[in-house]
Amino acid sequence: MLFLLRWLSRRSLRFLHGLGAFLGWVVYGLSPSYRRRLRGNAALAGVTLRQRRQSVAEAGKMALESLRLWLRPAGQPIADPVHWHGEQIIEQCLDQGRGLLFLTPHLGSFEITAQAYAERFGARQPITVMFRPARHRLLRELEESARARDALDTVPAALGGIRQMLRALRRGQAVGLLPDQVPPQGLGVWADCFGRPAYTMTLAARLAQQSGAPIVLAWCERLSRGRGYHLRLSRLAEPLPTVADDAEALLRAQAEVINRAMQGLILQCPQQYLWGYNRYKVPRTLAPTDASREPA
Repeated sequence: MLFLLRWLSRRSLRFLHGLGAFLGWVVYGLSPSYRRRLRGNAALAGVTLRQRRQSVAEAGKMALESLRLWLRPAGQPIADPVHWHGEQIIEQCLDQGRGLLFLTPHLGSFEITAQAYAERFGARQPITVMFRPARHRLLRELEESARARDALDTVPAALGGIRQMLRALRRGQAVGLLPDQVPPQGLGVWADCFGRPAYTMTLAARLAQQSGAPIVLAWCERLSRGRGYHLRLSRLAEPLPTVADDAEALLRAQAEVINRAMQGLILQCPQQYLWGYNRYKVPRTLAPTDASREPA
């Protein structure tokens, strides 16, 4: 299996995208639950039928292009062109010396964002990213070794990882999160996401407020015909609320600001969002609210 993955990682990006698009449709055809979830999530966001169909292929492209990114030799730069848009925002934030908090949804080539930052800005300030380890042992080991690069540290989605990220920010370094990832019970609140309550992490707002680090929104658009990527950066349009009726209301208000920011990014390129991701999942030990239940 590892031999096959390494062989695939050395194919051209155009080849991987073509094969990935085909495999995306195979998975869609074989999994009724995935198919139902993708359709339902896309419908909530008002995604057109054409965009939804494109997203099936794009999900497969994302899976295979990750091999090319993960399995390249240590020290070798990203093989495909990454065109930056808004990189001056990073310079301005690093100049403040309070760290930098990247927020990236499951949109486009989100795996590239942190590695591209480490390659271009890591000599000035490294980056730490949080990830949830894969369940399959082989894939987990592959992720852990492949994501560890110069100026790029990875931490698990656990209390220890949170502490490491906060320390990194206080040293003036960068950290990265996927704020549309469903957190464990106790680390989130129910907040609106495309018109339906979703259990949403509070970590992003807590890190920003405890460290004073500015928030930068980032997403990496996958270009057609294997031509590379556009990495797009912007600032958070709404300030995070600092006052509410109580602590729970404040956490919810902050989470909804971040959800709206993620929705804005996703709607720039809805065909490259992972609509099949179980965004409205209820954590195992958390009782679902009536509002969080899947529509009949």
